[in-house]
Amino acid sequence: MDTKTFLTALKEQGIELNEQQEKQFQHYFKILVEWNEKMNLTAITDEEGVYLKHFYDSLTAAFYYDFTQPLRICDVGAGAGFPSIPLKIVFPHLKVTIVDSLKKRITFLNHLAHELGLKDVAFYHDRAENFGKNPKFREGYNLVMGRAVARMSVLSELCLPLTEKGGVFMAMKGPNLEEELQDAKVAIQTVGGELIDVHTFELPEEGSERNIALIEKRRKTPKKYPRKAGTPNKAPIE
Repeated sequence: MDTKTFLTALKEQGIELNEQQEKQFQHYFKILVEWNEKMNLTAITDEEGVYLKHFYDSLTAAFYYDFTQPLRICDVGAGAGFPSIPLKIVFPHLKVTIVDSLKKRITFLNHLAHELGLKDVAFYHDRAENFGKNPKFREGYNLVMGRAVARMSVLSELCLPLTEKGGVFMAMKGPNLEEELQDAKVAIQTVGGELIDVHTFELPEEGSERNIALIEKRRKTPKKYPRKAGTPNKAPIE
């Protein structure tokens, strides 16, 4: 996806970028490729690939959820900043928190935010399990996001404790979501969530399947969740 197609595809969804935002995406791409030579941030480094599979793919979240409202967002395991940094560029009013377990990624994100001139962004080097136990952050976000981080049963235990009651946990996934959701039914309910919607669509140009699941936080998460670091992955709630 070249930059022109990127802008046109967003415009079709009602998202128009100004000159500054276009430049921020160009700068983001350059910094990503530059840093990727020193550390493994992404396997996709060609411009068309980054614009389609990282930038555009991240922004599909805004096709199914209203990001024009004031939101406190937590992005769990964002890696090189996806999806929350592209969303922050397009919707500058968002208050964004990213938690990631790799220190070098946090170093990259701090540099990136500085270079792109982003305000109201906070980056934490921590395991999501520990972060979700911290009273300062627990149930403190209107929207918690996870993009291709882990299976739904695991991701629910990491993300729903951070979601405020009445807020939403959004999981951005590839194919096979239906099967994952079946396995995650008990986990989602146990930590206080209720599946409200699933949006299935294809990425333009290459036609690969994408799914966005929206889960509402209906009840407070029991104190014991998330369990200690590593446990959700080894023994998902079933």
